[in-house]
Amino acid sequence: MKKLYDYKKDEQLSLYVLIKSAEEKKTRNNKPYLALTFQDTSGEMNGNYWDASPKDVEQYKAGQVVKVEGRREEYNGMPQVRIKSMRVAQEDEPSNPDIYIERAPVNKDKMIEAFNQAVFDITNAHLNRIVRFIMKKYQKEFFQSPAAKKNHHAYLGGLAFHTMSMLKIARSVVENYEDLNPSLLYSGIILHDVGKVIELSGPTATEYTLEGKLVGHIVLIYDEISKACTELKIDESHEDVLLLKHLVLAHHGELEFGSPVRPQIPEAEIIHYIDQIDAKMNMMQSALKKAEPGDFTERVWAMGNRSFYRSNLSRPDLNSE
Repeated sequence: MKKLYDYKKDEQLSLYVLIKSAEEKKTRNNKPYLALTFQDTSGEMNGNYWDASPKDVEQYKAGQVVKVEGRREEYNGMPQVRIKSMRVAQEDEPSNPDIYIERAPVNKDKMIEAFNQAVFDITNAHLNRIVRFIMKKYQKEFFQSPAAKKNHHAYLGGLAFHTMSMLKIARSVVENYEDLNPSLLYSGIILHDVGKVIELSGPTATEYTLEGKLVGHIVLIYDEISKACTELKIDESHEDVLLLKHLVLAHHGELEFGSPVRPQIPEAEIIHYIDQIDAKMNMMQSALKKAEPGDFTERVWAMGNRSFYRSNLSRPDLNSE
């Protein structure tokens, strides 16, 4: 069965997709319509459902699988679906939302193994106990949660995969800069985004929770560290605990990006840049895999609305003999 990004520009399409988001809007002439984001395992694509009735608004909600007929087009350099007709998928059709959810490219067991090794390498007793306590508390949610509503690692297991990728980069950085504290760096990386398991609703039709909107994942994980210290009877005034809190508070790098403080120790600066590298590489990779060699990608809004060129070159070590 063809997927969203199997269709080329101006090609007629007919497929089942998941509605990831649905927002009721009005045209300049005050006519109601639905601004939809469709999703399957190939990616996401927007489409507008014009002249939406109250019944349409009620049935075409986030998390609903629908059968769409129409055409793939482009608008302002972005792919979109021009909807000709749409209906709710029936029970005897592929109507399970799980079928359409993109997943991390590494299985859960492999990621758990990588995290166990990282925790083993945290030799500071306080940091090790805090990380183990929080990860045990949220293990199920952590390995299912996306890392974002959209943009980077916005899929099932995306949070764990993003964190695992950061740990891989961190190991190389530690080898290059001997003054860095591995225990502190690995602890900060593992915990920096754990608050997203509370901030986001989950991998299907991801939305921000009330706590996510009002508090945010940075403050949420800060509070979880304090709760862990209380349960484990660890003095929060210990320098290692204060440094760990600083890492999670500073990982966005700048006040205008949501961090209450800017990085003031090397490990905090490193985490900020590793986070940026992995998030931006994921966004570029997601866009590039949808483009043909020799073409530019769709515009990536979160990266300055730029398009990226997919070259015809390949890595020598990936070439088949």
